[in-house]
Amino acid sequence: MNYLFVHQNFPGQYLHLVRYLASDPGNEVVFISEPNKSSVPGVRRVLYTPPTPDQEKVHLSARDFDLACYRADAVAACAANLDRLGFRPDIVIGHHGWGELLNIGDVWPDVPVLGYFEFFYETDGQDVDFDPEFPMPKERYPKIRAMNVVNLLALAMGQHGQTPTEWQLTRYPEWARPKITLVREGARLDICQPDSSAREQPFAIGAFEVAPHEKLVTYVARNLEPYRGFHVMMRALPDLLAGRPDLKVIIVGGDDVSYGAKLAGSTWRERFQADLKGLYDESRVLLPGQVPYETYLALLRRSDAHAYLTYPFVASWSLREALACGCAVVASDVEPVAEFIKDGKNGLLVPPLDPAALARALLLVLGDDKLNRRLRVAARKYAEKHLDLNETIATMVAWIGDLTRARPG
Repeated sequence: MNYLFVHQNFPGQYLHLVRYLASDPGNEVVFISEPNKSSVPGVRRVLYTPPTPDQEKVHLSARDFDLACYRADAVAACAANLDRLGFRPDIVIGHHGWGELLNIGDVWPDVPVLGYFEFFYETDGQDVDFDPEFPMPKERYPKIRAMNVVNLLALAMGQHGQTPTEWQLTRYPEWARPKITLVREGARLDICQPDSSAREQPFAIGAFEVAPHEKLVTYVARNLEPYRGFHVMMRALPDLLAGRPDLKVIIVGGDDVSYGAKLAGSTWRERFQADLKGLYDESRVLLPGQVPYETYLALLRRSDAHAYLTYPFVASWSLREALACGCAVVASDVEPVAEFIKDGKNGLLVPPLDPAALARALLLVLGDDKLNRRLRVAARKYAEKHLDLNETIATMVAWIGDLTRARPG
């Protein structure tokens, strides 16, 4: 079969699926994206230049859609070139978030499109204004609503959609939900797995070392920002470190912003480090930035307690991987997280904006060996039952088969 994937940041959510499909010599897998250094053996990439339109005269609320239209044009041009060169996909699979799929049906009207519906934006009841410390100015509400333009156009295409969690599905209007299929995403259970010997030897990132007799609390986010509770984690440090002299903390994440507003003239890391200067022992805390994937997995395996914090927003891959690694997870008590963690069973849930409660829960997990072991075992069992990536791939492959067999001609 011929597969065409589309995602501006190759390979996006599709890494494991394209690896699986490309491993079959009977498949041809082509991927349209912006340029980057990533590669997957057997996947042919087609690149488009990121659009840089002059948006000064475009209404603030329309700027995302303006950019999406340029992306849609670029992807459609790539698709037309592929068609002229003799490549015709049996199915197109991609992410609707950036508008790239909007014009693909003009090139291949009878080819099924399977689009990823990640998030439907609202001005109340989820991430916007969830944190009173960082209120959203009311004049920006129209821009939030306008961020659904691509979603709504994609739904009107009459094609096929997927989303990874029940909570994300319920964010969409009731009339739209029958158009979107829930396909739960998992983790590589063969790679993301516990290591019983991890605490029997020193663990180090650079010159920062955690001895076998010391406890380690971990926190991971793509970027250190309020949306992922970075400020809560930082403000928990004084109580947390005071509670255990044998404790060290590693906080992984970059200085960019994935979600929410950027901080003018500084980074969120610099802001909260400055706010807390002198309030905790900085020698016991490491903020290494982003780390290689193998280092990240080793960190999860060594962790004695892992904090996963977020607003009511899309749950991170790191939550699934932490559960698969058998971490004792202490997490924000918000709906998208509660879909994965049952309080007291395979993790602990705490109020999402309460640093003192976070510190207490982490200290409880560190101090109660029986609870710690129980949460670890339950986390892995949950992952084995609900987060097996092989099942996700099997579901996707079967669904793709149904869609391609059902297409006209």
